Amino acid sequence: MGHLAACRSEVASITSLRERARIEREPESVTGELADLAQLYQAHHDFVWRVLQNLGVERATIEDAVQDVFLVLHRRREAFDDRGEIRGLLFGIARRIARNHRRIAERPRRYSLPPELVRADDPDDAIARRQAAAIVAGFIERLDEDRRMVFVLSEIEGMPMPQVADALGIKLNTAYSRLRLARQQFHSAVALHRGTGAA
Repeated sequence: MGHLAACRSEVASITSLRERARIEREPESVTGELADLAQLYQAHHDFVWRVLQNLGVERATIEDAVQDVFLVLHRRREAFDDRGEIRGLLFGIARRIARNHRRIAERPRRYSLPPELVRADDPDDAIARRQAAAIVAGFIERLDEDRRMVFVLSEIEGMPMPQVADALGIKLNTAYSRLRLARQQFHSAVALHRGTGAA
């Protein structure tokens, strides 16, 4: 009974009066929903965190924004049941949450890459990866937002283009066009970096 009471307490702090009444009527259902939410949170936390950072949410408030994303997902779960791929759905929610957080504090953005792209066992390899990550982050920072989001979701996060287009609410051909232009800019930026020998 202790676990059920803890779940009730947690859910009660984030739900409306109507939802609280449902908790009293169907406590087992709510416990299952919280378990599902916890699994989604664990599986997609890092993805949502990177998306929010790439959308300009300040590092100091990213954890709050991540929680906001999953709260929206929980509160509106009925509306989202048939919306397709979860990462695209989470991106859409994160995009709206990020917009709200940016209104509060607009500062220069810092972009992050998945840790597996930066981490290395060999110290020399680790330095080279960090330098490459800095180049990529600088490039991403200079992209306009439309191309940036397509590039980040496709090239960095590995989302298939149909899901990218769906998450951004654009046509598939538009997504491919933005990706092609972003890739051209990326190749030019890398060539310029190599040509100048910049660090």
